[in-house]
Amino acid sequence: QVQLVESGGGLVQAGGSLRLSCLASGSIFSRNAVGWYRQAPGKQRELVASITSGGGTNYADSVKGRFTISRDNAKRAVYLQMNSLKPEDTAVYYCALFVATISTPTYWGQGTQVTVSS
Repeated sequence: QVQLVESGGGLVQAGGSLRLSCLASGSIFSRNAVGWYRQAPGKQRELVASITSGGGTNYADSVKGRFTISRDNAKRAVYLQMNSLKPEDTAVYYCALFVATISTPTYWGQGTQVTVSS
């Protein structure tokens, strides 16, 4: 069983920055891809960024150039550095671990709220 715990969310003004962290339990973390998802009120959950076990990254077009995903396998941690935040980035952000397939996460964190004020 794997547990994912996010932290780092909060309230920030537009143009500001936040760094989200996700700490994982379980030894399988380092062997699998990890993603950050977000869900805004009334909208579907969307994949924001993902990183493979080898460090390859992928980003949604809406965050390219502003967000950076990284991981530290020794610490079983994945991070999301968010810069130049916009009000439309307001959402609950979830950390997710891909195990069975690369398209559907197997494990989810509980989420952390990010609110960007204009």
